Amino acid sequence: MPPPCAGLRIGDIAPDFEARSTIGPVRLSAYRKRWLVLFSHPADFTPVCTTEFVALAREAEAFEDRDCALMALSVDSLFSHFAWLRMIRDRFGVEVRFPIVEDPTLVIGRAFGMVSPQDNDSATVRTTFFIDPQGVIRAMTCYPANLGRSVPEMLRILDGLQAIDERHALAPANWQPGEPMLAAPSHNLDEVYAAKDITGWFLRDNEGKA
Repeated sequence: MPPPCAGLRIGDIAPDFEARSTIGPVRLSAYRKRWLVLFSHPADFTPVCTTEFVALAREAEAFEDRDCALMALSVDSLFSHFAWLRMIRDRFGVEVRFPIVEDPTLVIGRAFGMVSPQDNDSATVRTTFFIDPQGVIRAMTCYPANLGRSVPEMLRILDGLQAIDERHALAPANWQPGEPMLAAPSHNLDEVYAAKDITGWFLRDNEGKA
């Protein structure tokens, strides 16, 4: 049985779909030409998911500033989504304006590998897909139902992917916006031998300094 997150790989084109959502019908391909973070949540009115949606709603402008849309996916019905969002607004004072898609038959969840073909519900998955303006899946994260996502890490991943594209560079461990990036290692033997030290040909910043 394939585990969740195994259905698609980084570099795949995100499967297109059209479905009802809290902002009306949505089609995934309509989000081309900008970044999209598509994420699933196991169910409405659950504690971890509620904290995630509050956090994401409060940081929605930060994603928008990066020309990135948010879209959520859940097995629950559209009317359950409406009731949950009303509760979030009344209890926490934030409005969730990004779309929440209903997926009662798990068709979308299965297409994205969020659940295996044998699963009858999505209670075990909290998956996130970072999709670039060409519709390519650039990164994925998969969390258990009892561990919430880190919104700062979601933004860091998005910042890193955008910086990689813009600067044609590599993002090192714990990279944050504004910090140096790495250059791709040399594929030229003469450059390997000419490097000033034993790491200079493969571990260097994007300005060419070892």
